[in-house]
Amino acid sequence: MEIEMELSRIIIQETTDQQIIVLKERFGDRAFPIVIGISEALAIDRRLKGINPGRPLTHDLLYNVIIEMDGHLEKIIINDLRDHTFYAQLVIDRKGEKLVIDSRPSDAIALGAVNNMPIFVAEHVLDNVC
Repeated sequence: MEIEMELSRIIIQETTDQQIIVLKERFGDRAFPIVIGISEALAIDRRLKGINPGRPLTHDLLYNVIIEMDGHLEKIIINDLRDHTFYAQLVIDRKGEKLVIDSRPSDAIALGAVNNMPIFVAEHVLDNVC
C-alpha cells in the first residue's frame, strides 16, 4: 500500500552540501526528513517559488523528454529504505503502458515539482521512519 505525502519543508543550509526536505502525510500526521544534495534542493525550491531559469535545467530536460516521447509522469513513489538510503520510482504512462523507472527521491521530487506530481511512500517505508 502507498500513502500520499506532500512536500512540507525544504531546509537549505549554505554551510553544508547536505540539504533536507520533509515529507508529510497528506491525510495524517506522520512526517520524515530526507537528506538531499544542494542542486536538487535548489531545483525544488526554484520550482515551488515559480522561478523560471530561462533555459531548461536537468529536471526540466527530463520532463520534456518524457513529454516528447508521449509519456505522462503520473506519480512518484518512495518505495524502499535500505541502509539509511531511500529509493524511489517514477511511474510514467506512455500510451496506456506503465513504465516504472528507478530514481533517487531527490531527483524524482525535483522532476515532480515541475508539474506538482503526487508523491507516495510505501507503507513499509513510512512505518520504518515514523
